[in-house]
Amino acid sequence: MKWLNSTERYGVLSMTLHWIIVLLFVAVYASIELRELFPKGSDPREAMKAWHFMLGLSVFVLIWPRLLFMFQGRFPTIQPEPPYWQKLLGRTMHLTLYALMIVMPLSGWLLLSAEAKPIPFFGLQLPALIGESKSIAESIEEFHEAIGTLGYFLIGLHSAAALYHHYLLRDDTLRRMLPKCCDSRTDLQE
Repeated sequence: MKWLNSTERYGVLSMTLHWIIVLLFVAVYASIELRELFPKGSDPREAMKAWHFMLGLSVFVLIWPRLLFMFQGRFPTIQPEPPYWQKLLGRTMHLTLYALMIVMPLSGWLLLSAEAKPIPFFGLQLPALIGESKSIAESIEEFHEAIGTLGYFLIGLHSAAALYHHYLLRDDTLRRMLPKCCDSRTDLQE
């Protein structure tokens, strides 16, 4: 398996970052949803919020090398090749997801900054990006929550599209992002 992308498959680095970010997204969303199980101000609730922040910032850290590999110039081609409109929708979806992975953690960091709360990152305290402001914090929180809700739909749509391509169109869209050991189908023409 190659480290970098080729015209046939994504490379190990792109695949690894993709699936780590998927797991981080699951953990980020789970931690913020599961915090509701605990009373406000309780230690478990505060721990879930801290994990939400740290894991979200981890997405922010990992998206930059992911973008670097994306812009290296090679993209695996889909076989059989989809129509132009599908390629355009796919590119638009990917760019939107990349924007989500930058905007969400950044808005969370800005929110904590505006609330004058610590910004935890695995034993570190990150600096505030802006000064304390209750009105700005409220606006950022609304934005962050709205984008977070949109994220559920974008991630779901991205996953549904991958499964649609795999099971209904029977092309190699999904298999290009899976390690060869997980690829049970050897050839679409067989």
